[in-house]
Amino acid sequence: MKLLDGRQVAEYLQERHVRTVRGLGFIPGLAIVSMGDDEATAKYLAAKVHYGEEIGVPVTVFTETADTIINRVKALNSQNPVTGIIVQLPISPADITDEVLAAVDPAKDVDGLGPDPRYDSATQKAVLWLLAAYNIDLKNQLIAVVGQGRLIGKPLSDALQASGEHVERIDITTKDITEKVLAADIVVTATGTPEAITSTMIKPGAVVVDCGSPASELSRELLARTDITRTPNPGGVGPMTVAALFDNLLIAAELSKN
Repeated sequence: MKLLDGRQVAEYLQERHVRTVRGLGFIPGLAIVSMGDDEATAKYLAAKVHYGEEIGVPVTVFTETADTIINRVKALNSQNPVTGIIVQLPISPADITDEVLAAVDPAKDVDGLGPDPRYDSATQKAVLWLLAAYNIDLKNQLIAVVGQGRLIGKPLSDALQASGEHVERIDITTKDITEKVLAADIVVTATGTPEAITSTMIKPGAVVVDCGSPASELSRELLARTDITRTPNPGGVGPMTVAALFDNLLIAAELSKN
């Protein structure tokens, strides 16, 4: 079994980001607007704050309510020290998600989740970077993206199709899911359901990218197999997503100088 170690690649990217920050001529800032106080959200926020500290970018977290979150986003849009804004999902009630994301200035939407994104979705970017770092060739491969949510599955599928790759979009409405996943050479799972992908769904030699968070979407039997290439969880897509987010932030910083 070969592991696609996201931590190792993210460390390389972090070194590059340190040099980029030093060369900017000013210190960019990241604002995170959150409504969560659960353990998983706290973990995600801590990882982003830590990465910012490591590369010299201040990260400020704002904890809001449904009544205050949009006004906070709008206020941050006009604050010059804030180069990028992300909304830490999920937020509650969920039906205000689109409105909140739409309130982020597209120039500062470094998560790429608004209706007019100028930057690639951070997780989409993370998955593609990780595959490229380990020389996983996408050409002439059948890529199954399991889960078509707005955060990962849909933007990743869109990006792959735009590049001319052969993509099988799979969600809960798909018929014969097991057979379609089993046919794939590369499987990216982003269902939000722990252990959703079982060993019987993955053919020998396949590459499996697990975007599950905080729990793995691969079954225990699948994790034990030695005839596949896969991401660890934790330590796979997660660290890469944080690195991709800050890469978008630094792109935004460069653009703000013009």
